[in-house]
Amino acid sequence: MTKILYLKSSILGEHSASNGLSQKFVDQYLATHSGSELIERDLGANPIPHLTGEALGGFGADEADRSPAQVEAANLSDQLIDELKSSDVIVLGLPMYNFGVPSALKAWIDYVAVAGKTFRYTEMGAQGLVQGKKVYIFATRGGKYVGTPADTQTGFMNTFLNFIGITDIEYVYAEGLALGEDPKTEAVQSAEEQLEVLAAA
Repeated sequence: MTKILYLKSSILGEHSASNGLSQKFVDQYLATHSGSELIERDLGANPIPHLTGEALGGFGADEADRSPAQVEAANLSDQLIDELKSSDVIVLGLPMYNFGVPSALKAWIDYVAVAGKTFRYTEMGAQGLVQGKKVYIFATRGGKYVGTPADTQTGFMNTFLNFIGITDIEYVYAEGLALGEDPKTEAVQSAEEQLEVLAAA
C-alpha cells in the first residue's frame, strides 16, 4: 500500500492555483493507485508555529529536562517526522511568495530537519536519513522564473530534500499566472496535462 503525504502551503485556500493543481494530482493518483493511504496537511489553513530558540533547545534535550513548551514542540516535530518518514510519496503545492517559499512551509521544514532523525553528520559530511521517497512539487508563480536567478525555490527545495536523503523529485511548473488570462490558461492547461501523465504512472 502506498502512503501519500500531501502538503498544501498556500494561504489562499480554494482560490490557490497550487492547491488546485496539487489536489487534482492527488485525486487522480488515488484513482489510479487503489488502496493508497493519504495524510493531508494544509499548512496555510493550519500553520505550524515558527521555530523558536526555546523549541529548538528542547529537540536535543532529555524529556525530563524540557519545559512544557519544549515538550509540545518536540511532540509536534516527532509527529511531522513520522508522517514524512512513513510516507512513500510526498506531494507539495508550492506557490511563490516574494521570491521564496511560504513561511508556513519553512516552519514545517524547520520542524522536520532535526539532527539524528532526518539527517546526521558523519566524518564524510551530512547524511540524509529519509530515503526511498518520491516527491511531486506543483510550483505556481505569477511571473516566469524557471531557469533564472530569481527562481530561488527550486534550488532551495532541492537542497533541503537532498540534505535529508530525498533525490527523486518531480516538478510541475505553472508560471505567468499574473500576466493575463491567456498566459494563465495556457500555463494551467500545460500543468494539468503533465500531472495527468504523472498520476497515471
